[in-house]
Amino acid sequence: MIAAFDDNYFMKQALFEAQKAAEQGEVPVGAVVVCQDRIIARAHNQTELLTDVTAHAEILAITAAASYLGSKYLNDCTLYVTLEPCMMCAGALAWAQLDRLVYGADDEKRGFMRFGKTVLHPKTKVEFGFQMEACRQLILDFFKTKR
Repeated sequence: MIAAFDDNYFMKQALFEAQKAAEQGEVPVGAVVVCQDRIIARAHNQTELLTDVTAHAEILAITAAASYLGSKYLNDCTLYVTLEPCMMCAGALAWAQLDRLVYGADDEKRGFMRFGKTVLHPKTKVEFGFQMEACRQLILDFFKTKR
């Protein structure tokens, strides 16, 4: 039996958010938070728009999901994000006690996995590589136009 909504579907939704960021001149990272197979929050990078270095897609998605749930904890939620979270975002995910993190492309320079999974909450499950090439190409194309 094929699920109507699976990891690839939700990562494609995060990619739609990343594309919005790119169209706005932001680093193209998108995120969605899913709870019980339902998207409860969507976000993309808005650091330029908000002139706020903390306005990463993950942080904005955490805030929106917490507001939706009326709880600071996301222990029944999955975050899908197109790029491996940075240390700041990984720290926020740890405090939110996220159940599961799924990311598309690695971030070799700033990704939290340079320091290891222990940055996250001990119960957080991590998976990566969903829609990896599309996620990676969006970032590469964006920076080609900037350099």
